[in-house]
Amino acid sequence: MDKTTDVKKKLYFLCTGNSCRSQIAEGYGHEYLTDQFEVRSAGVETHGLNPRAVKVMAEDGVDITSQTSDLIDPDYFNDADLIITLCGDALDKCPVIPAHIRHEHWDLEDPAKATGTEEEIIAEFRKTREIIKDKIKAVANKA
Repeated sequence: MDKTTDVKKKLYFLCTGNSCRSQIAEGYGHEYLTDQFEVRSAGVETHGLNPRAVKVMAEDGVDITSQTSDLIDPDYFNDADLIITLCGDALDKCPVIPAHIRHEHWDLEDPAKATGTEEEIIAEFRKTREIIKDKIKAVANKA
């Protein structure tokens, strides 16, 4: 069998600290896009996996506990077919995206910066989760 037919496109979700938005996107990417894409996430910095992101994803039945907060891998970055930046900071600070790579920018508020009671903060994480989930489903429909 010809292995070249099994090659998936590479999708890279990028955010500042690779702790919330890009982790949620990676989780849903694994859930909805693995037929079309190899999915990874990274950041221009590493801030660790945010426990609230883990919590709100678990509420939706997606386990992201095995994901890690990683720096951008230049090789994967340059080989990606689609790069999705999830915040303005990543858009500004990530390496220049080569012209041959499709790029989408989702300018999402950082739920980790939310203030208030724990329930108000978790509500912001849930809101971000739902926006990302809808966007991931749209990517799946376009692929």
